[in-house]
Amino acid sequence: MSQGGARVLVIDDEPAILRAVETNLRRHDFQIDTATSVAEALARYDDARPDLVLLDLGLPGAEGTDFIRAIRARSATPIIVLSAREGEHDKVEALDLGADDYLTKPFSVNELLARVRVALRHAAKPARGAAAVFRNGVLEVDLELRQVRVGGAEVHLTPTEYDLLRVLIENPNKLLTDKTLLQRVWGPDYGSEAHYLHVYVARLRKKLEPGGGAGRFIVTEPGVGYRLLVAEEDAPAR
Repeated sequence: MSQGGARVLVIDDEPAILRAVETNLRRHDFQIDTATSVAEALARYDDARPDLVLLDLGLPGAEGTDFIRAIRARSATPIIVLSAREGEHDKVEALDLGADDYLTKPFSVNELLARVRVALRHAAKPARGAAAVFRNGVLEVDLELRQVRVGGAEVHLTPTEYDLLRVLIENPNKLLTDKTLLQRVWGPDYGSEAHYLHVYVARLRKKLEPGGGAGRFIVTEPGVGYRLLVAEEDAPAR
């Protein structure tokens, strides 16, 4: 799917925000459909078959999370939440239900466009697994041999540390909640043991980001989860 001309469904009941998002995206050659409620959005979704959805959570009649549930039951269309709600619970719930990213209002147009480009790029990649060798600056990971190097020097990871890194690599630049990471790495019976995750992320950072460079690769979204920062040219093929 080419990003130029991609169709975006924007769902928001605030006219000023709806108009601003629509105007700015059209300037960058996106095709735009709009809706102001969940019921209208579901009808528009079926008609338009958008490549990406921008979704407010506080909508009349039903919550934006109801839209996420309905779409995730039948489609993997990228969904980016745009909401004035800053509470950790709202972010975690939306992401755990299947939203791909979360932007808190107010946000800049450039930040929105960057998130849209990332989401569309991920959706365009065929599901064949990550590239055999992942490179991100000085970090290099051979995913077949399970070898990790930083600046050319081999770094020894425990099996759990490696599995955590692999999950982050498979979702470059995507915000993953604590619950998602726990279940992907430790198994489906986990979800509330965030202290496990914090310990292992700290250990990964110590090994991958020497010299006090915390946040160089793995970024913390407080109370929500973690994101692996990857330059666009280094993002692994999927």
